[in-house]
Amino acid sequence: MPGTPHANPAGTDPLFIGLMSGTSTDGVDGVIARFRGQGGTGARLQTLAHVFAPMPEELRQTLLALNLAGHNELHMGTLAANALARLQASVVHQLLDQTGCMPREITAVGSHGQTVRHRPAEFDGTGYTCQLNNGALLAELCGIDVVCDFRSRDVAAGGQGAPLVPACHAELFALADAPRAVLNLGGIGNLSVLPARNDAAGRVTGFDCGPANALMDHWCQQHLGQPFDRGGAWAASGTVNAALLEQLLSEPFLAQRPPKSTGRDLFNVAWLTRQLASHGDVAPVDVQATLTEFTARAACDALTQHSLPGTRDLLVCGGGALNDHLMRRLAALLPGWRVAATDSAGVPAMQVEAVAFAWLARAFCQRDAGNRAEVTGARGPRVLGALYPA
Repeated sequence: MPGTPHANPAGTDPLFIGLMSGTSTDGVDGVIARFRGQGGTGARLQTLAHVFAPMPEELRQTLLALNLAGHNELHMGTLAANALARLQASVVHQLLDQTGCMPREITAVGSHGQTVRHRPAEFDGTGYTCQLNNGALLAELCGIDVVCDFRSRDVAAGGQGAPLVPACHAELFALADAPRAVLNLGGIGNLSVLPARNDAAGRVTGFDCGPANALMDHWCQQHLGQPFDRGGAWAASGTVNAALLEQLLSEPFLAQRPPKSTGRDLFNVAWLTRQLASHGDVAPVDVQATLTEFTARAACDALTQHSLPGTRDLLVCGGGALNDHLMRRLAALLPGWRVAATDSAGVPAMQVEAVAFAWLARAFCQRDAGNRAEVTGARGPRVLGALYPA
């Protein structure tokens, strides 16, 4: 039966692999995870292994190009999906080698794929979200059931298809007696707003709150030839340009009420170029400082408007959690809050999203809803994903 583990010892919880390639396009994170319990008591997570595989530069450039209209997109996109599946398969095999697990011991691989277009509810009222992936090839290369295409069912049900992680965040990170927020800072920033577990009337909410590493990494690559601003040191050495910051913060998306989601369709190089057009005298280091402050301000403004009363705890995950300067700015903008990486809650910041897609694969195999309609705006809870049996 699809989704049934073939060789788990009696009485143990099944194992899932989660694979995540985010809008930062830096690579693929993978984990082998086991979840125990769920619902009101939360899920207890055991991560057996974590692997990161850098994105080959040629593939990365192709994926970035596919965010915009161009020549021969179908051909480029299909071959890029094949290449991504091979990279994902290498991560799966490294995870198996690290743990000594056999493919038959893994219930399913949850693979996010690579988002190249995200336009829910546009054009014809349904719109679309496009994650390049080849679940059939990945299943062939790994010999494990693959669950992928998680977002499109939520979009078909009238939702944004994003963010999908708040449901997992609620099980892993919600506190017993106080609300909490989780901020994922990948290429794009997204928030999860978590009521206390003992709050029977509380609703999990969440939404994309603006750009994160996508713009900062681009600017660092362009001016320093480095893939990212390590520790935020370059930004910390610059000065925030107040006029440019206010212009960035005037982006209409930031003022939209949730449910909402975004991506490189909006926050891309062309968008940044337009913003800078009337600020030609800003030094590159000061632009980096301003982009970092923009990321922090957009997230903190969203928290101020939408967090639950009494929230004083913010967990941060994704690559932005490793940006010391950005973390300091978040703490400064949220006086009286505890701001810490998710490591402090038992899940390393760079593993959280891969864990979430292992969790979504588990939800699919149990035929549980993977979305939260109050987050995405869908008409109701839906089982998310499509299965490619081994």
